[in-house]
Formats: sequence, C-alpha cells, structure tokens
Amino acid sequence: MPSLRDATRGRVLFGGDYNPEQWPEEVWADDVRLMKEAGVNSVTIGVFSWAMIEPRPGAREFGWLDRLLDLVHAHGIGVVLATPTSSPPPWMGALHPETLPRTEDGSVVNYGSRQHFCPSSPVYRRYAASLTEDLAARYADHPALTVWHINNEYCTHCWCDETAAHFRRWLASRYGTLDALDAAWGTAFWSQRYGAWAEILPPRRAQYMRNPAQELDFKRFTSDALMECYTAERDIVARHTPHIPVTTNFMPLWSGQDAWAWAEQEDIVSVDVYPDPKDPRGGQYNAMLADMTRSQAGGPWMVMEQAAGPVNWRAVNHPKPAGLNRLWSLQSVARGADALCYFQWRQSRQGAEKFHSGMLSHAGESGRTFREVKRIGAELAVIGPEVSGTGVPAEVAVLHDWDAWWSSTQEGRPSSLVSYTELVQAWHGALWDAGIGMEFARPGSALSGYRMVLVPQLQLLGDAAVDDLVAYVRGGGTLVCGFFTGVVDVDDRIRPGGMDARLRELFGIRTVHEWWPLDAGAAVECDGFRGTLWSEELEPDGSAETVAAYRGGELDGLPSVLRKGGAWYLSTLPEPGALRGLLVRAAAAAGVRPVLEGLPAGVEAVRRGGLLFLLNHGRTPAVVELPGRHLDLLTGAEADGVVRLDRYGVAVLRDVSA
Repeated sequence: MPSLRDATRGRVLFGGDYNPEQWPEEVWADDVRLMKEAGVNSVTIGVFSWAMIEPRPGAREFGWLDRLLDLVHAHGIGVVLATPTSSPPPWMGALHPETLPRTEDGSVVNYGSRQHFCPSSPVYRRYAASLTEDLAARYADHPALTVWHINNEYCTHCWCDETAAHFRRWLASRYGTLDALDAAWGTAFWSQRYGAWAEILPPRRAQYMRNPAQELDFKRFTSDALMECYTAERDIVARHTPHIPVTTNFMPLWSGQDAWAWAEQEDIVSVDVYPDPKDPRGGQYNAMLADMTRSQAGGPWMVMEQAAGPVNWRAVNHPKPAGLNRLWSLQSVARGADALCYFQWRQSRQGAEKFHSGMLSHAGESGRTFREVKRIGAELAVIGPEVSGTGVPAEVAVLHDWDAWWSSTQEGRPSSLVSYTELVQAWHGALWDAGIGMEFARPGSALSGYRMVLVPQLQLLGDAAVDDLVAYVRGGGTLVCGFFTGVVDVDDRIRPGGMDARLRELFGIRTVHEWWPLDAGAAVECDGFRGTLWSEELEPDGSAETVAAYRGGELDGLPSVLRKGGAWYLSTLPEPGALRGLLVRAAAAAGVRPVLEGLPAGVEAVRRGGLLFLLNHGRTPAVVELPGRHLDLLTGAEADGVVRLDRYGVAVLRDVSA
C-alpha cells in the first residue's frame, strides 16, 4: 500500500492549495517563479475546479489543467491532485435539485457556496464518479502526480427523503430486525415503537426532545455515508494509480467524521489546522491536533491546510504576529508532520475568502508573510532529510472516541456546560504544560505499550473497551479517569448503578448516588484545590484511597479524587494548575518523565527521531539549559549547555557530545 513516504522521498513536502483558475494564465509563470524562491515542492490543484473541468453536464475541459500540470512539473514541483467533488457546479443544483441537501426542518440548502450536496444522492454520486474516472484516466501517468486528494473537508449533513431511505438501509444492516432496533433505541419510551422500516426517519425537527439513541445512530450513519462517497472516489483513482497514495483532509477536531474509522481508509492522514493567533493556548491546541492526527495515522502525517496569516471566518480575524507562523509550522513538524501545506498559495482577490491569507499575500513578494514563508521553506529543506519518516515517542495515551463524543451532546443531558472537546483539551493541556509527550488512542486499542492512559471523559463505553481498561490496570498500567465515564453502553443505555460495575470496582466506588453538575462560574472546594463544572456524590467501598475530598456543601467529606492501586478517578474538573499537579503525580508514579526537565515557562521540547525541537511560545526570549553539546540545524551554530530562543524562537538540535 502506498504511503506518505512514497510522496515525500526523504523530505518534508511544502506548499499549498493552488487555484490558478482565479487568475489570468499569464500570472502562472510568476507563481512558479515565486514558488521556487520559497522552496515550494508541492501544490494541491483542482480542489474547487469542477465547473472549470465540467462546465456543462458531460463536457470535459482539461486543456488548462494539462498546461498547469506540465508547468509545475517543469519547475520540479509535485502535484497533490484533487477530485473537485466538494463543490458541484450550479448546473447540477439547477438540473437536479434532489442533489441538494435539506436541513432538519426540511429547508433546501441551495448552491452558491460549497459542500452543497447530499451524500446519499445517487445522482450526485454518479456525476462525481464519472468525473473522477476521467480525471484519473487522464493524469494517471503524469510525472507531476504524487498524491490524490479526494473531495475536501467532508462535512455535509442531510435530512432529505433520499437520506431517510439510505438511513433505513444502514439501520437494517446494523440491527437486522425492527425488534432489535426498538430494543437498541429504547422506543418503549414515549410510544416510539416502529411497526415498519418505512416509518423510520432521520431525527428531523420535532415537537420536543428527540430520541438520543436515534440521534447517535444518525451521527454514525452520516459519518459512514460520507465515507462511502470518499471510498467510491478513492477506489477509482487507486485502480488507475495503485502506486499513488490517497488522502482526504479532516477538519480539526470536528464531530461529523469518526476519524479513527476514516483513517483506516486512507494511505495518508491529513488535517487542516487553524489555531487562533489571539488564543494564548493556541500552541497547545496546535500540539493537540498534531498528536491526534499522528495517532490516527500511526506515524507521519500531513498538514493539508494552515493559514500563513489571518483567516476570514472568525468574528475578528487577527493576523499572525511575526514568527508565529514559523513557530506553529515547525511545531507540527516536530510532532510528526511530513507535509506542511497552506490554504492557499496566492491570496484571492475575489470571492468569499479574499480576506483569508495566502502564502503570497496581497502585499506581494515584498510582504512580511512571504518573507517568513521563504524562511520556513529554506529551513524545511535543511531538516527534512533528518526528520522525514521518523517517529515521535510517547508513553502516555489519551483515549478519544467519537461515539462517546456524540453521546455526550444529546439534548437531555445533566449539564450543557460540559463540553467533551474542552475536557480533552484541558487534560492534554495539563500534560503539555508539564512537558510530557503523549498521543491519542481509540477505546479498544492495545494499551499495554503505554505507562499511563488518560480518560478525560468517555460517557459511552462498550463492554470490550471497559474490559480492556480493567485488564490494563491489572497488568500494571496507570489509568487516570475523569468524571461521568462509563455511564452508558453502545446503545446509549444507562449502566446499572450509573457507572459500569467493572469500573466502579476498579476505582473502589460502591455507589454513585447522584451527579452534581455545577452552574456557570461555580466551583466546589476540595482538599488543596477547587473543582469546576461537575461533582459527584460517591460512596467508596473502602478499598480505595481518598486523595482529595470535597469540603463544604452537600458533598462535604465525600471523595473528589479516588485512587485504587494504579487506577485514579477524578469526580470533578480541577482548576488547571491542580489538574496538572494530579496528572504529573500519577505520571511520576507510572515512571513517566518530561521530555526535558527544567524548561522555562512557555518553552516546549519535543523529540522526533534523533533531533530535539525547542519551541518558545512566549513573547519574550528564553534560555534553555541542557546537558552536552548540540548543533542547531537551523543556524549551524553549536550550543554548549545553553540554547537561547528569541520570541517565538525555534531550535532544532542534534546531539554532538560524543
């Protein structure tokens, strides 16, 4: 099976989306000149070109694309060739309105933007397959082709009648009989029992709360329906070019796709990363996305999109200060990226994204953005041969699961203030602040290779996943688990006792009497810290140590943190410093240490292959002391015991002590 290694060939791919159809053809020569100057070795072409290639149903206009691929190849630039199926042309919506998606209340989502297709529409799928077939046949042997990029940011949801029929087929395959479906969905409640498959609809707008199990299955179905669109196109291009790797780009931590399942269908796992430059935790967010994508890939991965400057879709779109683009770019490489690409190459002059930055901004080649891009390209050329294909070690796993995420978003939940993704980020951030490397794992995956496993929150856990956690701890592993975990099974059915009995025994909990969610801004006092968001009325069984207890209020004296051997349970969310302290304590007990001890605040250390990356996320210079002599590949200077980092500075070090 082809891989990212086949595309990189011992280097880091560097470039971005190239949309030259927005410009007169005479601009193309200037583009490739500047690309070479910036060290660009890869461009993504064709993402939004459906109307250019097929201006009328069945027509094909490939001449401009022929000339473009020939031009970039002549300048030594490889092509990530996209199937342009994320944005059907207006003629499709006009001729075939049934291809347009419908919302939960039945409104039509019209063309005039992008992603305006129903994933279940056979008409859309037929047109998409036909275009993909012709595209693959024409360019299968083109020497510029290095990667296939299918569609773009799959994100469309639809509740139309075609989707309803597709959903029923999916359910029939999953459950077999209506009796099994009724049992899984708990349809005895509110008289929802079904007498025929034709009665089942997607969870459309309803009078009151909808069936949460039905909603959970619809989210599972939608991820699978979109994946069917992806795999249909993937199989077409793979048949023509079995040696060329295939990808599609995930959006960062997006709920609509089960990325674990999708990653299994990709040769290259790629993601679009857009931290907010104004977010003081932007570097941690970028690190989390990198760790997550590397874990899904099982190795090196691809940044398909990032911004060289501001985006255009936040309420206020701040530019990146000088140096921040370079810092976050090299941070992604440190955490396993073997391809670093942007949306887009040349900033658009028209259209919805004309205020979204490009590698070549409106300021042109003399602008600060392009100068920084050139610096990044030059540095990647230096470090690429040493990092490409290498791994990032981790002794800690964070469990992350889409089913649990989807289950946690149901309407009738104990607290709408509890956000699954914010909990994941809080726990990841606690260890990131402590300088401890980690990766993500799917419940049910092998855990024995990790010294410590974190479960920020998994409301839904299947039987096998619970058994794995119990076996992991009994095998000597350290498990730290957050509140409201193991509450429901795979059908969103409450476990007897409010938490799986195996987990209660593991943590030393006899009974979960009540969940006590907290109001916005409220906190509970605990021994040595304050808890936020949540608390629980736990009755321990006497086998566990109370690490911390609640003080005051209804839960006075009851445990807030329990530990039984290698299993820790946190029934609240400690404030950031306290959470970090608890996780570091558990990590130390498990034998996990930071990548580098004694780092200044704001400095991150990551080991990749034989190199040590030091990244200063602070706005002031920092000094890092480390043993031995090191060569900084970015400057060529040798550091003997001390490395000085400028604001947003980066050092990539090879140990030359021997």
